[in-house]
Amino acid sequence: MTVFLQANNLVKHYRGVKAVDGVSLAIERGSCFGLLGPNGAGKTTTVEMLEGITAPTGGEILYQGRPLGRRFRDEAGIMFQTTALQDYITVRETLEMFRRMYPRTVPLEGLIASCSLGEFLDRDTRKLSGGQRQRLLLAIALVNDPEVIFLDEPTTGLDPQARRNFWELVRTIKAEGKTVILTTHYMEEAYELCDEIVIMDHGRIIAQGTPARLLAKHFGDVVLRLPREDFGGNDDRLAATVLERGDAVEILSGDVNATIHRLVELDVPLARLRIRQRTLEDLFLELTGKELRT
Repeated sequence: MTVFLQANNLVKHYRGVKAVDGVSLAIERGSCFGLLGPNGAGKTTTVEMLEGITAPTGGEILYQGRPLGRRFRDEAGIMFQTTALQDYITVRETLEMFRRMYPRTVPLEGLIASCSLGEFLDRDTRKLSGGQRQRLLLAIALVNDPEVIFLDEPTTGLDPQARRNFWELVRTIKAEGKTVILTTHYMEEAYELCDEIVIMDHGRIIAQGTPARLLAKHFGDVVLRLPREDFGGNDDRLAATVLERGDAVEILSGDVNATIHRLVELDVPLARLRIRQRTLEDLFLELTGKELRT
């Protein structure tokens, strides 16, 4: 695969604060690339520079080998985290309005079908549900048949079913060979959709790679979870790391059989034991020491 969108040593200063400090990225054509980071990490500023909305203080951004320009603006689609839609017009009228802004557009009926907008085309945009509104915003981002699509926290506030429906739309977009750049607060979303992710903190990239490779690199254990009342006061009697998690404990173990055998020896009831693989959430916490929403 070829590098499609490239950033070289990006730097951004705001009133003496270095929000982005030497970030370099090489995003391949047809991939889904995820940017993760706690608030204040520089993730949003980096995305805004990649979108051409904010000019970098230093460094360069290349789209298909050339600086961002008219071609990039015509071939990029952006789904912002928050978008103000025109009041008192319908979904169809909104799509038609945005189509007039581009020299190249996709057929409206195909866009309506792919984003599942048919059932509420004649509805006022003020009366859309959260999931319906997000599908409309995605359709707006796709109206110019873009080569690269930026999705800024596209499923925030959606219920689990609406979120998974949206994931299917993103997979369809990617299957068409389009390049997707995703920011999200949902680790499961990043794992399911992204071919590659970067995690940022303090304006720098602190980890980069495929989700599976990053997890394999940083972890060689699994997590056993028990209610605190079942586990009791066995923290010092178990040869493993034990973490407090509210009303539960999580035991980090590289040898599940040995750990379970020891729990049985300690007369710990295992009826409510849960075992899980390491996740991107674990990786994020280990690398940044923060919850994703801070």
